[in-house]
Amino acid sequence: MRLEKVVGLHIVAELYGCDPELISRLENVKRILDKIVKVSELTVLDSKHHQFEPYGVTSLYLLAESHLFVHTWPEYGYVAVDIFTCGDEEKAKVAYELIIKEFKPKKVKKIEIKRGIGEIVNKKEIKLLV
Repeated sequence: MRLEKVVGLHIVAELYGCDPELISRLENVKRILDKIVKVSELTVLDSKHHQFEPYGVTSLYLLAESHLFVHTWPEYGYVAVDIFTCGDEEKAKVAYELIIKEFKPKKVKKIEIKRGIGEIVNKKEIKLLV
């Protein structure tokens, strides 16, 4: 049985080799993410952000479309990203591309999952990009 109804796109990504200065402080990460949700035309219902000490950030955006989470580990130049949008898959793709553009990782691991009703029997429907 194939997916009977795709309800959204879930992108999980790991960004390596990001500038530690850029991802260390909340004000930088929040500024970037606020721009991304605006340009991607995502509808923010609420957002929460936390600055870890001595450095590192967690930001989450509760979206009408679903969610966007970002966690940073500046000591490793690492950013974990989770984007899920219901309906228009393009919004998740645009947000992801902007995240790559803004955080400028040297390497990315990305998984795309089409979320929905039914089962995936064709492994090509799940994209694993390393």
